Amino acid sequence: MGLQANIMVKLKEAMKAKDQVALTSLRAVKAELLLAQTASGSKEELTEAEEIKLIQKLVKQRKDSAAIFSEQNRADLAEPELAQAAVIEQFLPEQLSEGEVEKIVLQVIESTGALGMKDMGKVMAEVNKEVAGQADGKTISMIVKKALMS
Repeated sequence: MGLQANIMVKLKEAMKAKDQVALTSLRAVKAELLLAQTASGSKEELTEAEEIKLIQKLVKQRKDSAAIFSEQNRADLAEPELAQAAVIEQFLPEQLSEGEVEKIVLQVIESTGALGMKDMGKVMAEVNKEVAGQADGKTISMIVKKALMS
């Protein structure tokens, strides 16, 4: 079952359960998918990689908003953002642990022959292809920096 069909099923479940957080989150995902699909002017389906990237973007937006609200001591605004992020995250592939990402980073550094920070972009691009939505960019970036500096 495709992502859009899966979201529609979850949306109906949320409506029946009267779960406002899930409803808001799923409607946002559905809207973003429709916008992305129609942005190119065609009615073609999005690829799985594009869908994952879009879901990651939505989760990141919610987490960033929650972090800002937390810094401003606004837990009343941060909690709904985190709850929405949790609902949206269920559509992402299972995330890799930092140890697994580190193994992949070290393999990519070895295979590309990266020597220092000047090769970070090349390493990041390869690692992102390899993990395909199973780790967030911030974690990958941190691990790549650490590996290239040592």
